[in-house]
Amino acid sequence: MAQELTFNKSVAIIGAGPAGCICAKFLIDSRIIPTIFDKGKYLRTILPTGGGRCNLAHSEFDFKELAKNYPRGEKFLYSAFSKFGTQDTLDFFNSIGIDTYTQEDNRIFPKSNSAKEVQEKLLKVIQKSDFIKEEVEQIERLQNCYKITTNKSKYAFDIVVLAIGGHSDFKILAPLDIKIENPVQALVGLVTKEYFSDISGVSIKNVKVNGKDFKNLGIGDIIFTHKGISGPLIYKISSIYARKEKPYKINLKILENLNLQELLDKNPHKEIKNLLGQFVPKSFANWLLNNLNIQEDTPCHKINGKMRDSILNKLTNFEITIIGNVPDGEVVTCGGINLKEINPTSMESRKNEGLYFCGEVMDVDGFCGGFNLQNCWTTGFVAAKSIINSIK
Repeated sequence: MAQELTFNKSVAIIGAGPAGCICAKFLIDSRIIPTIFDKGKYLRTILPTGGGRCNLAHSEFDFKELAKNYPRGEKFLYSAFSKFGTQDTLDFFNSIGIDTYTQEDNRIFPKSNSAKEVQEKLLKVIQKSDFIKEEVEQIERLQNCYKITTNKSKYAFDIVVLAIGGHSDFKILAPLDIKIENPVQALVGLVTKEYFSDISGVSIKNVKVNGKDFKNLGIGDIIFTHKGISGPLIYKISSIYARKEKPYKINLKILENLNLQELLDKNPHKEIKNLLGQFVPKSFANWLLNNLNIQEDTPCHKINGKMRDSILNKLTNFEITIIGNVPDGEVVTCGGINLKEINPTSMESRKNEGLYFCGEVMDVDGFCGGFNLQNCWTTGFVAAKSIINSIK
């Protein structure tokens, strides 16, 4: 039986993920003790990040350049990143006893390479919070407070921070008339019409994507799978095209600036598979030649103009038809609270005073590499500081 509605003039944070926990930390620093609601283990979602090492951030210190890594939310994040960027993130974790290092690919990790350490140390600095391990079922705005209904009880707070992530049930917001962008997969492997089973597990480095939609992506790695194609570059494509209707085609530039005719002329007696194997994995070279009905052991001097052009076309304009997403490969979601509902300078709801959002509950998502956690750290900080300023 539900308890009677109690009133506590305080701040409720719904969700004990990265965004909710860092928000709590900055509130506590200003002697505001929040109540954190979560049905599961606190900060559990951080444990699998970065392969268990916790990719805390990305080594990009210009906030506008940093924001370019968010297919949804780039301009929305300008104000927030100008207040709390990458250096602020590093300073914060250093302040709670977590030293970091930067990989060659600019991803930033704790020196311990342990997401568990991040979980433990962040929870330690918010232990003054009032933790309520219950499932929130509904949030309503009353005349002078917000009513929170859980699976066990009812509560009321002056201020509510929603930090439930991108995988949650947004029905809890139904009474608040907030527009939600339907969550869909982003950062996933892609299922292709073409079969790559024979080269499943083969990876190719430094691949580009042709097309104006991908002009700023740069290069990245791809991996062929038994279902289609995956890898860092493919995750970016899946993110940019998260809402694109399938099927759709992509064109990969496996190699560029390759003067194949010159190479053929200089290596007349070398087998074509061995020549191509100098530039791409040999298993991929063999697959490509078989796909083009060209004998793998054909000497280079017997490769005619038609064969040469077909090989070049495959290497510079490798067309793939995308028919779906790998269902079990989701890293983050595209979708959540429509950004027009949120004041980007404060993370406060434009319609509901005293209601704030932070983290992946918003329609903000970034590429792999620490960008999604950076969104959590930044927006959690901005929400906390806005709340502090509103109370003062």
